[in-house]
Amino acid sequence: MASKFSHSGIAMIVDDTPGNLALLSDTLSEAGYRVLVATDGLSALEQIAYLKPDIILLDIMMPGIDGFETCNRLKSSPKTADIPVLFMTALSELDNLLRGFDEGAADYIVKPIRPPEVLARVEVQLTQARNLRRVEDALNHSPFSALAVDSSGIITWLTPGGIRWLDEFLQKHALTGKHEVGMPLPKPILEWVIQRLELGDKSATFESSRMGAVFLAKITPCQGTGEYLLVLEKHSAEWNIDWVRSSLGLTVREAEILMWISRGKTNKEVGLILGSSPRTINKHLEHIFEKLGVATRAAAVSMVLQRQQF
Repeated sequence: MASKFSHSGIAMIVDDTPGNLALLSDTLSEAGYRVLVATDGLSALEQIAYLKPDIILLDIMMPGIDGFETCNRLKSSPKTADIPVLFMTALSELDNLLRGFDEGAADYIVKPIRPPEVLARVEVQLTQARNLRRVEDALNHSPFSALAVDSSGIITWLTPGGIRWLDEFLQKHALTGKHEVGMPLPKPILEWVIQRLELGDKSATFESSRMGAVFLAKITPCQGTGEYLLVLEKHSAEWNIDWVRSSLGLTVREAEILMWISRGKTNKEVGLILGSSPRTINKHLEHIFEKLGVATRAAAVSMVLQRQQF
């Protein structure tokens, strides 16, 4: 069977029906995937401990632990929670799908199995997973990191960069606590988030300086999810104006503006601090962008933070 799909990746099939295993294995192998096979949930979990697949096609009804319990265990472990799971179900079992999504499944395939549909659904989920990893990698290699919370300040999504930011925040503020999905933010940030949401003010910046470090956070609503994204940044409280000016070819005033911008200040706030109008600050920013070859405030600040060793 020739296929327009040609991919490298690892797909695991978990099904106790030999015919389904054979059809799916042939379909995915011919499309370029490396295929792992398991006939029950426990053996699937044992295999995954040694070799993590990129996607799992999981039958609901199996001997031993069923597909729901298998998916629940996968999503409960940080090591496997990010693997997309596609449930395979017969039409008579469609009522169970809502439970499957509650357990963390990303999509489903209805039996009898149709190879083109399987390949299309697998590709969609793998593309989404790859895009998410690209975003997380970009965050982890920039001066910015991120996490998401619900309206109560409970963490719903957390990147490695976000974990590092929270680690350092707790350490610098002599605080203790856990930071993982399902846990609340540290108290100072939690109180700020709750206050911002109650006031309906999502433009302000959280700022806290401790022991030579400045911690910054901005909040942005996520459309349609009821969640809020926190963009996080940390830098030294000491900003070497002379170094920024001489190494990047800026004027003293431009270096000062860039310093305050890096601390989350708006054009209006910078103008009040430096005794200039917001319009004048904006003109200075245009000159800064032109000199640095960037288009945004974040890119300008990122360039300084990446070059300067504090």
